[in-house]
Amino acid sequence: MPEPDEIELNKPNAARVYDYYLGGNHNFAVDREMGDEAIAMWPELPQIMQANRAFLRRSVHYCVERGIRQFLDLGSGIPTVGNVHEVAQLAAPGSRVVYVDTDPVAVAYSKTLLADNPDADILRADARDPQEVLESDEVAALLDLDQPVAVMMVALLHFVGDDSAPRRVVARYRDALAPGSFLCLSHATGEGRPDVADEHADLYQQRTTTPMTFRSRAEIGEFFEGFELVEPGLVFMPQWRPVSPSDVGDNPERFTALVGVGRKL
Repeated sequence: MPEPDEIELNKPNAARVYDYYLGGNHNFAVDREMGDEAIAMWPELPQIMQANRAFLRRSVHYCVERGIRQFLDLGSGIPTVGNVHEVAQLAAPGSRVVYVDTDPVAVAYSKTLLADNPDADILRADARDPQEVLESDEVAALLDLDQPVAVMMVALLHFVGDDSAPRRVVARYRDALAPGSFLCLSHATGEGRPDVADEHADLYQQRTTTPMTFRSRAEIGEFFEGFELVEPGLVFMPQWRPVSPSDVGDNPERFTALVGVGRKL
C-alpha cells in the first residue's frame, strides 16, 4: 500500500473519481463528493465512463484478433473489472501487459492484483515522459519493442494540457513502436454536449490536480499522425465496432468522447 503522505486526502484525484463513476470502492470521501457534484451537472457521466471502459475491452479484443500479444496501458488508473490483462489473457493466454500510472493508490492496488501474474506488471511513472517509461525495467522485462505492441491511451490525453505538448508525447511513443503496432485512444470532446463540457472542465480545473482539456475532432485526429485509422475511424464511443447495433442507440454523441484505433504504418 502507498505511504499515507503520498496520498492527497483533501483534494480529489481523477483516477479515484473515475473509479467512483464506475462503481468501484478505491476512492475517498473527497472523490465521491466531487463525483456527485459532477453527476449533478451531468447525470449521464457514469454511463459515459462505462462506455469508455467498454471501448477499451473492444479495442483490446480487436488487437488480439490481429495478432497483438503485447500491451502498454498508459494512465491505466485504479484496477476494475475488465482490465487489459484480463481481456487479453483470456482471449490469448500469455499476452503481456505493462500498466503505467502516477497515482500511488492505483499503483498499489495494481501490484496486489498482479502479484501472481508473471505476464503483467505496473510501473509508477508519468506517461508524459516516454523515455522513462520505455527504458524502464518493467517494459524491458515484458515487452519486446521490436515486435508490434498495442499502446492504450484511453481517457488519458484529455488530462494532458497543451503546455505538456501531447502530440509530441504521442509521437515519441509512436517512433519507438514497430510497424504493425496499434494506438487505441479515447479523448473527451465538447462536440457532443458543448452545453456542459465547459462547466465540467472548470470543475476539474478548480478541484483536482489534473485539469481536463476538451479537444475538437480535428485536434484529436492529429494524435493519429503516422497511424492508419482502422474502420470506422474516429467516432463517438458506442459507434466503434459495437457488439450489437442496439448498443449504439439513437444519440451516440451524448457519449462525449471520440475514440479510434490506428495501426502504425
